[in-house]
Amino acid sequence: MNLDTFEVYGGKKLKGEIIPQGAKNEALQIISAVLLTDEDVTIHNIPDILDVNNLIELLESLGVSVNRHSRQSATFNAGGVDPEIISSDNFKKRAGSLRGSVLVMGPMLSKFKKAFMPQPGGDKIGRRRLDTHFNGFKEFGAEFDYNIHQDLYSVKADKLVGKKILLEEPSVTGTANMLMCAVLAEGVTQIYNAACEPYIQQLCRMLNAMGAKITGIGSNLLTIEGVKRLHGTTHKMLPDMIEIGSFIGMAAMTQSDLIIKDARIDMLGNIPNVFRKLGITINEVGDDLHIPEQEKYKLNTFIDGSILTIYDAPWPGFTPDLLSVILVTACQAEGSLLVHQKMFESRLYFTDKLIDMGAKIILCDPHRATIIGINREYQLRGINMSSPDIRAGIALLIAALSATGKSTIHNIHQIDRGYQNIENRLLAIGAELKRV
Repeated sequence: MNLDTFEVYGGKKLKGEIIPQGAKNEALQIISAVLLTDEDVTIHNIPDILDVNNLIELLESLGVSVNRHSRQSATFNAGGVDPEIISSDNFKKRAGSLRGSVLVMGPMLSKFKKAFMPQPGGDKIGRRRLDTHFNGFKEFGAEFDYNIHQDLYSVKADKLVGKKILLEEPSVTGTANMLMCAVLAEGVTQIYNAACEPYIQQLCRMLNAMGAKITGIGSNLLTIEGVKRLHGTTHKMLPDMIEIGSFIGMAAMTQSDLIIKDARIDMLGNIPNVFRKLGITINEVGDDLHIPEQEKYKLNTFIDGSILTIYDAPWPGFTPDLLSVILVTACQAEGSLLVHQKMFESRLYFTDKLIDMGAKIILCDPHRATIIGINREYQLRGINMSSPDIRAGIALLIAALSATGKSTIHNIHQIDRGYQNIENRLLAIGAELKRV
């Protein structure tokens, strides 16, 4: 039976504690990196979500042994990987359904000097070019080929040689792939315009714990001195900052009193402060975030009184993955907000569902939306809708939880791709919803 729909009965205040899952975007990099060594790599705080579980199954199909101690912890050993499997039809089919499969290419090229990948799947949020990855692989000396008839990318090399690489964009996955090539390449690599997200910092620390020599961690200039081999290690992933931001928005929209436990506040960057610009009170208690119940919240303006604009940018700018949550949270605020989604041109198209629920939103173009907050003058109303991608999915779920009446959300496997066991965790803090 395909349980791909949520029925949500909204308008209920939530209360209690919620523990964020491990970081999805870190997990895809960290788990791919186990291919770089023949020794055991133990990883803790793995998010039990569709995209990550699909990646683990993809690695198993390559010959990686996986010993799952629990749904959140596992030991990986890539000593039995058969590099010939990457050209098999079964591998191509599996890899083609998973956006994160591009992260397997860097370590496969680094360790086995060849890698194949079909055009990957993932969110339908606009163009997501792979040029940064393949241009980087060529800088190390790899030959790149694209078979247009099979929609298949391939790279191969006799050897990889480090050099100065200027990334054309600070891509997180692109930086991760360059790092995983550089650690076993001959000589010294410098990656300039590197992404410096906490996820990349975590990957660097794990690789260093495996014997790599990476300096400049946390900056946009990474220097890597290649080594002959890497060994095993143990690594614990960060809590998912996108989930933390989602819970902040959820608490505000539903007028709830929530405590987000063990949030690693030191690694959240400007996320709490951007939500504070919406007028949301966020208290830091040790390493927990407490969002108290608020009847109303008022959007800030710029100093000259003009409408606040929130836009995405590479870290330490605001993450694009939370703009959908910012947008929906502003719907019940006092004041107006311009959301500018610079990186993906299809991520704001879910706003038509919010408008049907009673939100006041003007979609200016594919990248910009103006939200006129309704300031609790009335509740949003429940409707029948469908989730187009992970982040729009959680935004629609937040809207449904705050709405009066019943909402039906279809296509919720999109939410499952990024949020583990979401309905049971919400039920535990007072939400009313069920999977049907």
